[in-house]
Amino acid sequence: MTLWVVLDPVSAIPLLLALTPGMEASRRRMIATKAVVISGGVLLFFIVAGQVLLNALAIPLYSFQIAGGIVLFLFALTMIFGHTKSEPPEGAPAESDNALAVHPLAIPGIAGPGAMLAVVLLTDKDRYSFGEQLDTVGMLVVILLVVWLGLLLANPISRVIGASGASVLARVMGLLLAAVAADNVLKAAKVYVNAAVGG
Repeated sequence: MTLWVVLDPVSAIPLLLALTPGMEASRRRMIATKAVVISGGVLLFFIVAGQVLLNALAIPLYSFQIAGGIVLFLFALTMIFGHTKSEPPEGAPAESDNALAVHPLAIPGIAGPGAMLAVVLLTDKDRYSFGEQLDTVGMLVVILLVVWLGLLLANPISRVIGASGASVLARVMGLLLAAVAADNVLKAAKVYVNAAVGG
C-alpha cells in the first residue's frame, strides 16, 4: 500500500498529457515506456544502494526529502506558469523525447523523492529479511506495470480533452504537485525539529 500511494499510478496520466500536448500517439507511448523503465531503474538503485549512499555521505533521510520537495516545487511552478515542454519542432533530435522521459516524467513524476525514500525504508536491511526485500521488489515491479498501462490511456484521453484541456490540466497538475512538494518539505521539517528537540 505504501508503494501504491507514493507512486500513485493515476497522477502520472495527467502529467504525461500536460507535458506532451499535440504529440503523436506512438511518440507518447514511447516516452511513457522509457519513463517507466527509467523510474524502475532509479528505484532499484535506491533499493540496492540508497541507504548505503546516504549513510556514506552522512545525509539524513529528512534532508534528502526536503531537497526533493524543493526540486519538485520548482518544477511545479514551471507547469503553473505555462513553461512546460511541448512537442519539439520538426527535425529536433531524438534526445528531446529521451530528455522528456527522464525529466520530469520519470524523475520526479514517477520516481519522486517520496518513492525513493519509501523503497529505502521498505528494504532497510536492519528491519527486513532478504525475502521481505524481494517481496518489496516484486510489488514495485507490479505497480510500475500498472503505471505503464495507465500511461497508455493518455492517448484516448488526449483526443477527448484537446489542446486547451491539456493546457488547463497542466496548470491544475502543477498546483497539485506544488502542494505535494510543500507537504514533503513540511513533513521532513517536522522530523528534523522533533529530532533536534529530542536530541
